[in-house]
Amino acid sequence: MEINRREALKSFLLIMGGTMVGAQAILTGCSPKEQIADLTFSPETISLLDELGEAIIPTTSTPGAKAAGIGEFMRMMVTDTYEKENQEVFIKGIQRLQEQFQSEHSKAITAAETKEITAFLNAQRSSAEGDDARIFGMLKDLTVLGYFTSEVGATQQLRYVEVPGKYDGCLDYKKGDRVFAI
Repeated sequence: MEINRREALKSFLLIMGGTMVGAQAILTGCSPKEQIADLTFSPETISLLDELGEAIIPTTSTPGAKAAGIGEFMRMMVTDTYEKENQEVFIKGIQRLQEQFQSEHSKAITAAETKEITAFLNAQRSSAEGDDARIFGMLKDLTVLGYFTSEVGATQQLRYVEVPGKYDGCLDYKKGDRVFAI
């Protein structure tokens, strides 16, 4: 049985208890009541989201968030599942992060090293309050959800079994074993 991305997202959100922003739209299949009309993301913004996602899940011995196309995933989730208020918080938040990074480092996030972006995000997150703090939760939730429900995350980071065999509740676990994909 092949599972598509929408079904994987539903399963993941059910396991999480529907705690992330936009979960209601995914679980019910209903569009949010109020959204920003004709919300679009430029290719530059998607590249920015790729870099922010890569700072959260960087490339190591396995591909990082950028390899999973996390920027495009975030775009889809924000435009399709977020209410207007959360869309505004997200858009203003990433703009603020870009402006702050530019003023501190004299370059765009998309021109920076992943380590530099990670250090910047950690410093910003530690002093953030209100809507400034909400953007970090949104970025983290979207990155983790998008990565682990992508083909890259499910097959190269997690242990993926397309057609599982019998139920075995007593699998041996060795330190360092990867978690099974849903």
